[in-house]
Parts: sequence; C-alpha cells; structure tokens
Amino acid sequence: MYKYTCLNPIASVGLDLFSEDYKKVNDLKDADAALVRSASVHDLELPEDLLAIARAGAGVNNIPLDKCTEQGIVVFNTPGANANGVKELVLAGMLYASRDIVGGIDWCLDNQNDDNIAKTAEKAKKNFAGTEISGKKLGVIGLGAIGVLVANAAVHLGMEVYGYDPYISVNAAWNLSRSVKHISNVEEIYQECDFITIHVPLLDSTKKMISAEAIGMMKPNAIVLNFSRDKLVDEEAMVEALAANKIKRYVSDFPNPITVGAKHCIVTPHLGASTEESEDNCALMAVREIRDYLENGNIVHSVNFPDCSMASCQTAARIGILHRNTRGRIAQFTTALGDAGLNVSAMTNQSKGDYSYALMDVDSKVPEEVIEKMKSIEGVLRVRVIQ
Repeated sequence: MYKYTCLNPIASVGLDLFSEDYKKVNDLKDADAALVRSASVHDLELPEDLLAIARAGAGVNNIPLDKCTEQGIVVFNTPGANANGVKELVLAGMLYASRDIVGGIDWCLDNQNDDNIAKTAEKAKKNFAGTEISGKKLGVIGLGAIGVLVANAAVHLGMEVYGYDPYISVNAAWNLSRSVKHISNVEEIYQECDFITIHVPLLDSTKKMISAEAIGMMKPNAIVLNFSRDKLVDEEAMVEALAANKIKRYVSDFPNPITVGAKHCIVTPHLGASTEESEDNCALMAVREIRDYLENGNIVHSVNFPDCSMASCQTAARIGILHRNTRGRIAQFTTALGDAGLNVSAMTNQSKGDYSYALMDVDSKVPEEVIEKMKSIEGVLRVRVIQ
C-alpha cells in the first residue's frame, strides 16, 4: 500500500487515477509521495521515507530542490499541462494593454449612472482606442511549452514574431512555426519589439533578467508581459520607467505591493494556469508521474534527477538507485549483485549534472543484505526495490 498527501487541493480527476493500492493521508510524515501546487515546501520537515514530490504546474521555486536531491526525493513537475491556459491569458494581456480595454471598462463603471452614457461614450472612447496587434513585433523570451504556443498563436494573429532561447529543445524547435525568427542576441528583442513576453524558469541566473539596463533599451511604446514569475523582472526599475513614460505598459500575473496600483501596470491575480482544464491536466500528469515512479521506478519529468525509464518490470525485481554522478559507481552496483549470485537482465543509467539514476532488473528476489551493501556505497543517496 502506497500513501500520498496533498499540500494543496488537487483536482479530483487526477486523484481518481490512484488505484485501490493507494491511500490518502493528511500528514506529510506518513506519506510516500506528496502533490503540491503553490504551497511552500521550504519550511516543512521532509520525512526520511518521502520518495517523491509532484508539482502540479511548471515552476518549482516553492520546493527546496537541493534539500530534496540530497535526501533522494525525486521532484516532478508537469511541463506543458497548463501551457494553453497561460497562452490564452498572454494573448488577452496583449489585447487589453494595447487597446486599454481595462481603462474603458473602468470608465463605463464610473459613468454607470449617466442616463446618456451611450452618447457620452462616443465622445470618451477615443481615450481608450489604442492600437491593433496585427503587424506589430512580438519578442518571445523562452521557447518552452508556453513560449512556443504564444509564438505560434501570434503568427496566426498577423504579428512579426522574434524568438529567443539559446537552450531550445529539439521538440520545441520542431513545434515552432517556421515564421518565427530565431534571435541569437536578446538585446535585439529589447530594442526592436513592440511587445515582449518572458517565459523562462526562475533561477539564480534569470532573476531580474529584465533589468534596468534591458528596460532602458526598449521603445517608449513597448509593452512587457510577465506570466512566468515576478522576480524575473526588476519591478522597481519597471515602475520607475512606466512613471517616466519610457515604456507603455507592464502586464503582470503576480500581484505585489510594487506593481499593484502603479502607473501603467496591469496586474491580474495569478490567473495564468487557473483554468479548470489546466488544473485537471496538471493533476492528471502529476499523478501519472507519481504512480510510474512508485510502481515501476521510472522517472519522467523530474527537475532534480535525470529522466530514466524502462517501462514496467517483467522480472522478479527492479532496483532503483539514486546516486552521485561519479566514476565507477555502476561497476560497484553490478559487483554487489554478482557477488550475491544475482543476474542483471536489463539495466540503464542516466545522468543529469552531479546526479545519476540507475535502474536494474534482476531475475530473482534481492536479499536485504545486498540492499544494505549498495546503500553503503559512497555517493548513493537512495536504493529502492520495486516489486
């Protein structure tokens, strides 16, 4: 029996995928796996027996990755599951920033008691007219699941689209419209584009990447959209530039005291992935990832360990070993098994930076003393026997 807990409400369509071999528990200390959305895990005590955390979403800055890795806890996310919901809100952001739809709605509410509002509106509407997005230049920084969808949709809306991503994946490149111009220097986007949207993860290397210097390169009519993370933008510098009319609008999905109410800032309450469809998709993917890892030892969409999969186990047992990526470890694992008379029928080992994951199928049950011997090997973080 596997036990899981939810640190946030998780869509029932996903939880329904758990079989009768799973039991939901309320306390993290009793769980083999945890599912989370936006709740912070940083201050929680991670129990020794916790095997995995699945983030029902893409960003994992609410999870202590280094701590999880050292404890042999695999952290999953759900890339692409909420991409369409975010894409649609980015497109909406471009429209309500370029046409001042928000200002027009506010005007109607302010004048709701005017019996001649229809006539008055004809005189006032020029203040909210704005410009069309067709024919304008859009710069997309980050061509992952969301960035690719935004870029492709903008092409269909008649925009001239520039894409910047020095680490673009093969899969993203295949899905990207051939009409998107791939830019090798992000400064070209800052200098040339009417709209700039950012879709990169929040890392130490990306904090405030939209810096005061970058903002200074932008056109005075530029509109910047941030539906990724607020800390990707130097928002103090952004508010200062907006107040001085050095750029036109800043659209953010992350309300905070810096931007809410600031001149020319349009802020929404973190709505990007908060659609019924996105929440369902994220829950489904997160539960599938958890089940595949607990039941088969397979890792798919991990952010702290390499993806490594051998389908389902058809032999007597499967061993999963999370370990440091150092020379000679695989030989030590196979030697330990060979010394115990165990035959390895299939094996794979994948690495990601300083860490690796090995899967080994063996033809007979694994004695406890063999597992303990493997755990004692230097650099081993966790050893699991599946079935």
